[in-house]
Formats: sequence, structure tokens, C-alpha cells
Amino acid sequence: MTRRDSRRWLPPLWITLACLWLAGCAGPQMQLADFEDVPADSLSIERAMILANARQALGVPYRYGGASPSGVDCSGLVQMTYQAAGIAVPRTAEQQRKRLPQRERVRPGDLMFFGSGSKATHVGIYVGDQRMIHAPGSGRTVTVTSLGIDYWHEHYLGAAGPAP
Repeated sequence: MTRRDSRRWLPPLWITLACLWLAGCAGPQMQLADFEDVPADSLSIERAMILANARQALGVPYRYGGASPSGVDCSGLVQMTYQAAGIAVPRTAEQQRKRLPQRERVRPGDLMFFGSGSKATHVGIYVGDQRMIHAPGSGRTVTVTSLGIDYWHEHYLGAAGPAP
């Protein structure tokens, strides 16, 4: 191939690469169900227990590797609240994301995963009203946060829901 022939292929190549790059930016979209969308009698006892346990953890200090009322990290919070509802889940956010049943539409009590690339580095429990309970990091406590923040949409990887 001559140099002149290779220049003829550059514009289509750049257009193709740009399209692939843009398509890669279009990750999963958050499809959230709120309490208004979920009749109270359709919320399983396990989901109700998960939500109650997560609310009880509000204010618990962040502790890397923690999974007890004295301190939790994000996946430890999930493990602790689900275990109290009688549901065993893996320990890390990435293990939880890979091993638990995936959800297209997030319902109260489901897990929401966030990260960069394809690896989950953070997990929270959806509580409805476009909010989640999570353990945000060192020096902070378990809190409720709005999912309306751009950061969460940009880093959203998907959801899982092991609770019926």
C-alpha cells in the first residue's frame, strides 16, 4: 500500500474509532423504581428488613474491611444488612456484582454498583426516591445520598437484587 492509499483510509478510520469510543461511553442507564411504583404489599419482607437494617446503619463510621455496627465499608454495609435479613451475599462490591442476580430496573432494597471501567469499586442500597444508603469512605459515616448527582450516573455499572 502506498502512502497516498493509506491517507485515503484515515478519515473513515477516525470516524469509525470515534463512533466506537462514543458507543463505549454509553454505559447502563439507571432505571429506578420508587415506592410509588412498587405497591407496599409487593415489597417482600426481606426487602423491608434490608431497608430497615440499612437505615439503622446510618451514622456508622466508615472502616475499610468493616462489616459490623462498629464500622463498615460499602460492601460490608451490604453484607451486614443483607445477612440480618437472612440473605448471604459475597464480601466485595465486585464479587457482589458478578455473583448476584442482575436487575434491569432497580427496586428498593436492590444493590447499585459503581466504578471506573468495568470493575465495581463501590456499592449502595437503593431506598427509593432516587436515593441510596452507602458507606462513602474514610472519615465519613453511612449516609443517604441522592442519585441525581452526575458522578453516580457517570460511574454506574448496573444493579443486582438477590432479595425476592
